[in-house]
Amino acid sequence: MIAVVMGGNSAEREVSLESGSAVYEALITSGVSAFKFDWNGDNLDELWKKEISKVFIILHGRGGEDGQIQHELEKRNIPYTGSDSSSSRLCMDKSKSKDALRNLDILLSDSIVAKKGEFLTPNFAGPWAVKPVQEGSSIGISKVTSADNLQDALENAWKYDDALIEKWIVGSEYTVGILNNAALPVIHIKPQENFYDYNAKYISNATEFICPADIAPELSNILQQQAIEIFNKLGCKDWGRVDFIVDQNNKPYFLEINTVPGMTSHSLVPTAAKSNGLTFENLVLEILNAS
Repeated sequence: MIAVVMGGNSAEREVSLESGSAVYEALITSGVSAFKFDWNGDNLDELWKKEISKVFIILHGRGGEDGQIQHELEKRNIPYTGSDSSSSRLCMDKSKSKDALRNLDILLSDSIVAKKGEFLTPNFAGPWAVKPVQEGSSIGISKVTSADNLQDALENAWKYDDALIEKWIVGSEYTVGILNNAALPVIHIKPQENFYDYNAKYISNATEFICPADIAPELSNILQQQAIEIFNKLGCKDWGRVDFIVDQNNKPYFLEINTVPGMTSHSLVPTAAKSNGLTFENLVLEILNAS
């Protein structure tokens, strides 16, 4: 019996519930015995009482992408989908994951971490992106164009975690899904808003997703190759998604990596998989069988 573990108590709970329901329906449609389990942060004892052959982890954010649930499953020798606890923990921390890539030929924007309550002014020019170090879905992110607005942005990020202040790279956003350690077609993300925030990801229908991306094959190949290199360097496995910003000189900068990407109607890995000829049901089975 496959346990589809969803929910959690992170800021991405609602997205996780939507993703989890979609994964569950795909498994049932494919004839796989499965059940949904809504983890609320302290009810794992209920899960251990059930008969489980494997866990399909579809928890986004804290608890699901930071290695916590993976560690609990590893202690009990229960197989699960996706990256292990150590790589999940590393990837969830935007600052530490960037540090781990510094010996690669990967462009990284200037950045600095401001601990909670530590008001810092970066020693690199703005504009800046200010975001929680360990949140996903662009939760708590602000674009700061003036030092006068930096404090408000930091306080917004500190609601969730320490803050990462990054040099804002002017350019276009692209993402590369990874499935069975191979790169899926590149997606060009074109939000109508200023940037690809939570609203643009999950609510707005105005955001355009162009797949395959409308870029030169050479650039597409570079993005796919770098995504695989990053994925492997950070110790990831089975599936994930790597996000980039390509600047006005066609230079790609690594943004972040997602070890449990969304699986909703607005999600990007299903979009890329569909472009590669995979139905949503087949994508779910590929992820399940890879682990």
